[in-house]
Amino acid sequence: MAHLLVVEDDPQLRGALVRALRDRGHAVATAPTGMAGLDAAVTHRPDLVVLDLGLPDVDGARVLRMLRAVSDVPVIVATARDEEPEMVAALGDGADDYIVKPFGAAQLDARVKAVLRRLGTAEPEGPIRVGGLAVDVAGREVSLDGVRLDLTPREFDLLAHLARRAGQVVSRRELLAEVWHQPLGGADKTVDVHLSWLRRKLGETAQRPRYLHTVRTVGVKLAAP
Repeated sequence: MAHLLVVEDDPQLRGALVRALRDRGHAVATAPTGMAGLDAAVTHRPDLVVLDLGLPDVDGARVLRMLRAVSDVPVIVATARDEEPEMVAALGDGADDYIVKPFGAAQLDARVKAVLRRLGTAEPEGPIRVGGLAVDVAGREVSLDGVRLDLTPREFDLLAHLARRAGQVVSRRELLAEVWHQPLGGADKTVDVHLSWLRRKLGETAQRPRYLHTVRTVGVKLAAP
């Protein structure tokens, strides 16, 4: 269970985030202003901070810089500001990820877990099972119907991310951000090529899928046959 701090001034959104994150097993504290959030982050030392930029007292970008001066706590910036210079500045100031409103609770949860995994602060995961597919995240091994599959490191990371979101459609943009660590976007073709290689190793094709289902113009979903 991760201990999160949500710094968000909108009471309705703050409440919705708290409910959604708690439903996904996290402990969540909140702060409605930048200075209250900075104080809570330093005093209570959460595992991760979800930080809005449009705060009523101090701009979130300044809060991030002040926080980085005294703490290395992971920070996900969650804001309506979608301009590239804002994203570049936040990442340059020490944000670990950047997510643009509106976003789904599942996407935020996935990003929280991804950041904590990258920084080595997440709890070890057990094997994820989707039909006859077993993904051992800790051991970095995959088997299909009891037969071990030989995957490249990138293929494994891609399949593991989809397995964590089994049954949900995952966008190519999210895959580029979480698997390729390109939060500002990249070439969708990269995702498509790796999905093609994965399908081949899973014994399926895009035309006759078993586990990997493409949802046109949206993304891809991993689901049991």
